[in-house]
Amino acid sequence: MTQFTGSSGFTEKWENFDFRVESRVATVTFARPEKLNALTFDVYADLRDLLGELPQRDVRALIITGTGRGFCSGGDVKEIIGKLVEMGPDERLDFTRMTGAVVQRMRECPIPIIAAVNGVAAGAGAVIALAADFRLLARSASFAFLFTKVGLAGADMGSAYLLPRLIGYGRATELLMLGEKVDAERAAEIGLAGEAIDDERLATAASDLARRLADGPAMAIASTKLLLARELDMDLASALGLEATTQALLMGTEDHAEFYRAFVEGRDPKWTGR
Repeated sequence: MTQFTGSSGFTEKWENFDFRVESRVATVTFARPEKLNALTFDVYADLRDLLGELPQRDVRALIITGTGRGFCSGGDVKEIIGKLVEMGPDERLDFTRMTGAVVQRMRECPIPIIAAVNGVAAGAGAVIALAADFRLLARSASFAFLFTKVGLAGADMGSAYLLPRLIGYGRATELLMLGEKVDAERAAEIGLAGEAIDDERLATAASDLARRLADGPAMAIASTKLLLARELDMDLASALGLEATTQALLMGTEDHAEFYRAFVEGRDPKWTGR
């Protein structure tokens, strides 16, 4: 970290999930397998803060996954729901804004995020997977946007914004209103996930995809993620203008020049992210 990217050092150890970085690929592993990796207030807060730090680290891809039989079963009933019932409206609003900040930072983070869904992804766990750029599902995995089943709006943490854009308004209505489980094959069929993968291959598939992203042209990938997010709510003329400006800037990068050199020399480009 330099004075241009921040004034404080990185968090060296995260207490509420496992975190590691290897060869510019970061991995967050939810680590409460006895609770199907249910979230606590502290897990939410740490995930929000980590996502704020990651763009300043030498990281080119992020994998989010879970330990054991679950990816993430949502908020812990005792640790979160039981305590929220006793809180006042101001504290509850602080909490819901914090959970929304996790999704906002996922979407605004320039680093591509892969959700390797190794088991149940329910409630907030389903939304965290939804907010990733890529979703790889073990065949034993499932989704359940079960907010209405606990007496809350199916629209939570941005789900009513993100899900219709991914799978269409009609199917999103069914999933968010009914809260029923969607298995891995059905999730892939309706576009909620890229593919269903044999359980024993999930970690390798996620690692291979992360490696491909991390070794690619970082500025081009980050710009693509940014434009995909921004253009969701733009008219065509505005989108064309934003793309024209972005492409003109990227045409001046070292990576673009390296592509041309590699093309002329008949070799693969050596991307530097500059």
